[in-house]
Amino acid sequence: MSNYELIKYAIQNKKQITAMYQGHYREMCPHALGIKEGQRQQVLCYQFGGNSSQGAISEGVWRCMRLDHLTDVQCKEGPWFTGNNHSRPQTCVDYIECEVIL
Repeated sequence: MSNYELIKYAIQNKKQITAMYQGHYREMCPHALGIKEGQRQQVLCYQFGGNSSQGAISEGVWRCMRLDHLTDVQCKEGPWFTGNNHSRPQTCVDYIECEVIL
C-alpha cells in the first residue's frame, strides 16, 4: 500500500499512524488528506506522541505534513486523538479528498 492509501485507510477507520518525518519518529491521528496548490499531497494530523525538532511531544499538536516527506508509515491500533485547540481554519489542504467525520 502507498502512503496515500495507508493514510486514507487510517482516516476512514480512525486508526493511528506512526511515521518518520524530518528525521523524527511521530505518532499521529490523521484528520484530512488532500492536495495543496494543485499538486502536493498533504495530510493534516494531530500528533500525540513521538518527537519533533523541539523534542518529545508532551501534549498534542496539529501538524501539516507533505506525503512525499513521510517514510515508514504504518497503521496501528489505539485510541483516537483529536484536539480542540485548532483556533483557526486549516490551510494545510486546499482540496480535501478524505477527512474524518467527527
